[in-house]
Amino acid sequence: MLDVDSRAPDFKAPDQHGNNVCLTDLRGSWVVLWWYPKASTAG
Repeated sequence: MLDVDSRAPDFKAPDQHGNNVCLTDLRGSWVVLWWYPKASTAG
């Protein structure tokens, strides 16, 4: 768990086109991270 006002750790994740994006590549821009925790689970 991150503390309030702390920086998010750097990570890479695929975008909607399958291209890997690194969080540091987006520095200076607004970033919204959205995920579906149950998207790949049964039920």
